[in-house]
Amino acid sequence: MNIAFVPARCGSKSIPFKNIKNFCGKPLIFWVLSALQASKSVDKIFVATDCDNIRNIVLSFGFSKVEPYMRDPENATDESSTESVMLEFLEKKSIADDSKFLLVQPTSPFTTAADFDNALQLLEQSKKSSLLTCVRSKRFFWDETGKPINYDYKNRPRRQDFRGVFMENGAFYISSVGNIKKTNNRLTDDIVIYEMPEYTSVELDEMHDWVIAEHLMKKFVLNDHKFNDNQIRKIKIFLSDVDGTLTDAGMYYNSNGEEIKKFNARDGKGFELLKKAGIKTGFITSEDTQIVKKRASKLKIDYLYQGVAHGEKLNVVKEICKKENCTLDEVAYIGDDINCKELLENVGLAACPKDATDEVKNISNILIMEKRGGHGAVREFINTILYGLFK
Repeated sequence: MNIAFVPARCGSKSIPFKNIKNFCGKPLIFWVLSALQASKSVDKIFVATDCDNIRNIVLSFGFSKVEPYMRDPENATDESSTESVMLEFLEKKSIADDSKFLLVQPTSPFTTAADFDNALQLLEQSKKSSLLTCVRSKRFFWDETGKPINYDYKNRPRRQDFRGVFMENGAFYISSVGNIKKTNNRLTDDIVIYEMPEYTSVELDEMHDWVIAEHLMKKFVLNDHKFNDNQIRKIKIFLSDVDGTLTDAGMYYNSNGEEIKKFNARDGKGFELLKKAGIKTGFITSEDTQIVKKRASKLKIDYLYQGVAHGEKLNVVKEICKKENCTLDEVAYIGDDINCKELLENVGLAACPKDATDEVKNISNILIMEKRGGHGAVREFINTILYGLFK
């Protein structure tokens, strides 16, 4: 049996709630759990956390292999070692000593399902006792006394001829349960190295690291993820919810008691750009107001459906697809609340504003925008479709 163990505390000195902070449209921990879930070799995934917030978010992903484990408070402090919570877990769980134990860091979002599968295969073929992940560094290192560590400066090698040295990137470690219990350590003396790309060495300690890592994620990993350029180019229809998406979800009234809605001009310009690109547009909302009708008319929207009952939005879009002779895979939709959930789970491209409900943000195929509803979230999604998120 191959089990994965993902330690994920709520606390973080540098970046508050780092493990569930939005990273490329998902809580950071989503990426390693998604890769582990997709792995053909990993049988079970345990997320060791100390708070209900992370536990609930992890459960909301709906991954069948994942099980939260509530770690003891004494092993959830800033001073607690990872080994301490590993050993606590193994003391409480009945897991065979010959089972493979993968210690996986949630702060390494670049790790893929193929990495886990290939590493487990490498460990088996090597006949070694444990494995760690590294990147190959071709930098030249010196010690404090001014002596070179990994090269001869009198015969300085060309980069292309220099094999470099391996540097631990902390993505994951593999050992047997029995060895961990015996050594009280994630590794033994008999170790094989699994090499990963150099970009996977980025550490998420400060906010500038976050910006760099997101750029690398989009360039090297998400290019092959569900939302790639080919899928974006397939979009023929763009549809949006209204309240909380095109508006800020506020309820405003004038002196006569008439309802007022606050729309965003940049969102409006986005619909104009979509029409120029030949993409059909529409609003689908459970409300039924003259305000929305006027807004749709001003923006020359192709489809306006108001007063749509809860649970009927998907049927409405199927009707639109029939008229346009296209499939749900060719539809992009952005919404913010649970009445949009079923539709968001079935369209080709799904997105939500930054301040959408947790039930919506945790849909597995959704992009979470950086902007809030009524503050440009719809335009942000439109730009993703027109110009490509992963350029």
